[in-house]
Amino acid sequence: MMGLYEAGYLRMHGETILDQAIEFATTRLTKYYEQLQKQLDGAGCTDHDDDQQRELLENVKAMLLSAAPTTTSEKLKLIDVVERLGIGYHFEEEIEEQLRQIYHHGNHHPNNVDDDDLFTVALHFRLLRQHGYNVPSDVFKRFQNEEEEGTFKEELGSDVEGMMGLYEAAHLHMHGETILDQAIEFATTRLTKYYEQLQKQLARRVAHVLKRPLRKGVERHEQLFFISVYEQMEGDHDAILLKLAKLSWNSLQHSYQQELRSITQWWIDLDFATKLSFARDRLIEVYFWAVGAMWEPKFSMARYILTKLTMLVSINDDMYDVYGTIDELELFTATVQRWDTSMKDLPEYMKLLYGAIIDVLDEVDAITTREGRPYCLDYGKQAEKNQMRAYLAEARWFAEGKVPTIEEYRRVGVYSCTYPLLAYSALAGMGDKAPKEAFDWLLADPKILVALSDHCRLMDDIVSHEDALNRTVEDDWKVINEECLDINRPDFVSKEAISMLVGLVRVMEVIYKDFDGYTFSNTTTMDMMNALLVTPIEVVAP
Repeated sequence: MMGLYEAGYLRMHGETILDQAIEFATTRLTKYYEQLQKQLDGAGCTDHDDDQQRELLENVKAMLLSAAPTTTSEKLKLIDVVERLGIGYHFEEEIEEQLRQIYHHGNHHPNNVDDDDLFTVALHFRLLRQHGYNVPSDVFKRFQNEEEEGTFKEELGSDVEGMMGLYEAAHLHMHGETILDQAIEFATTRLTKYYEQLQKQLARRVAHVLKRPLRKGVERHEQLFFISVYEQMEGDHDAILLKLAKLSWNSLQHSYQQELRSITQWWIDLDFATKLSFARDRLIEVYFWAVGAMWEPKFSMARYILTKLTMLVSINDDMYDVYGTIDELELFTATVQRWDTSMKDLPEYMKLLYGAIIDVLDEVDAITTREGRPYCLDYGKQAEKNQMRAYLAEARWFAEGKVPTIEEYRRVGVYSCTYPLLAYSALAGMGDKAPKEAFDWLLADPKILVALSDHCRLMDDIVSHEDALNRTVEDDWKVINEECLDINRPDFVSKEAISMLVGLVRVMEVIYKDFDGYTFSNTTTMDMMNALLVTPIEVVAP
């Protein structure tokens, strides 16, 4: 969404900047958007063999279950490959049971793993933390100098696989874990040092890891990258795993295309692209966000709801930022607070937008009521009310010429960044993974929600204020990592819900890391969307 400072700049400098932004959005980007739409319209069902995929699934399941007699390090490596190839969702129960046994057998400590090399220890640490286990970071002390506190052994620097493993693991750091902060610095320096000396494929992996560690990447995009890497590991890859990964990728991609077609028809029927000229037409980008946050097939409904409500809140964002007068915005906000469905006092363009919000929430209510969750509507209304109050607060600052304090900015930004509303939207579509207690928890602004919202707001603004905000963003990540541990997660909040919350911020991390990829989608963003949503992977017989 548009950042606070960017929106203020548009307001302060009048129509010239706004006109330029609109012209940019309606020429080059619109053409690119139309091209992508045409590709989707012409994309057919992937011609994959369902029987073959079922056979491969059974083979991989047997691999996971037969891992019992092998070493712990071999189990970990298999689980890691399965997850990074994007096929872990087929084997959630088997993987969780294996990790549970490894965690308890090792007395909660990676030092008890059979292999004690840096790569294996780092992998053990990362996988268990990723799955919510509270493993200690002092496992890495053995790799530090005894005589020089806080430094890692220099000879480790040439172990490129170990350095990448350490770097990936250390990004699951929490407050007080100085050793992991030191690990990131050490691994960054050594990987950068040896980069020019590496053969092409290894150098490609190092460059990718340094640009975007696994913890901060969009899962689906990271899976596609790993499939390409794994295929190049001649003699070291398993043909069954690779083929299943490709078939599964194409099958899921086809499902995404069908979902997007359905949502596109809703958007066409609204005709907001012409009725509300100020609105950014970014349906594919928004759906990309939804896939990035929740890519598994079981969350199809969550993607559907999230995409619709995000499209509407995006238009709200534009309306409050650059189009509505302050008097109109005051009126709109008051109408939403009353949830006045008559809309009699609103301007026509606001009636169109508010009416669409009401219609989508009514649709959500019908869906969730059939599931036995009639409570979702009330939480949706509250999320919308909170959102509009935050937008109005920022609009008032601009109207009054007020520069908010950092504290004021961040407090309002928790909601104006849209993250709580997006989180509600996704929860509403998660069925039994999101009981009433989870919505109550979300509405109470838990630590993870505040950190994620703060991160989203700051990532939006970090595009132009990097030096001032980077440290705060990293601090937010430490809170996020802490709250992802099972010991900090309430029983009524599912792992899937936590994964969704983090998934949304990972998309934000990628899109806004080097540019505002939502407002001004460039070739990099479009290429990512094309790879995830349009272009299938070629599958050849092993």
